[in-house]
Amino acid sequence: MNVLVLGATGLTGRLVVEKLLKRSGVSSVVVPVRRSLGIDSPKLAEHVVDFETLESRAAIFKVDALICCLGTTIKKAGSQEAFRKVDYDYAYRAAKLAKAAGVNRLILMSAIGASSRSTVFYNRVKGELEDAVRGLGFDYLAIYHPSLLLGDRKEHRTGEALGMAVMPLANRALIGPLHKYRAIEAETVAEAMVNELIESTGAENSRTAIKVREYDDIRRLAKKS
Repeated sequence: MNVLVLGATGLTGRLVVEKLLKRSGVSSVVVPVRRSLGIDSPKLAEHVVDFETLESRAAIFKVDALICCLGTTIKKAGSQEAFRKVDYDYAYRAAKLAKAAGVNRLILMSAIGASSRSTVFYNRVKGELEDAVRGLGFDYLAIYHPSLLLGDRKEHRTGEALGMAVMPLANRALIGPLHKYRAIEAETVAEAMVNELIESTGAENSRTAIKVREYDDIRRLAKKS
């Protein structure tokens, strides 16, 4: 299996790449990036690309599956417009290129609360991407809805750092309908994504299978290694 990972330099994306490289059933891991990951593996195929001209690199999307972990923050992007370009435009264009190349399996990192009808800009953009990707007609589409991701980020995010300190305790209070808002380790999300991808092999026979994965589902899938 040849897998393309979008957003490979991010917290979850890098973990996904590392885990895929260890799987015997994965022949190659293709990563379009702006900068090298610094990972030495014969199975890793890095392509330094300009995401503004992604269509010119359509050939690299001729793989068996796509895992999209691409995402930023409004603060890091600098504006809502710049945020939308990364989280919607780049991600959707990549999904279209993959579908046009014959890819029928996509695992997409979204966020809890994502909805194209949301009054929260971040959640609305995530929801609009989900709607757009659903319309592409992948045979197997898994949409991940984690809440706060816990892990060692290279860049410092003050708000998330505070959240990481508080959430392990706050998680205990999130019960019942609030259970899905529990913070979760990025390591767990990455493990679940890779496990689901491996399990979905051959699932193209069940046309247009769409799965939405939240806290409990993600943890269950991560334990299947």
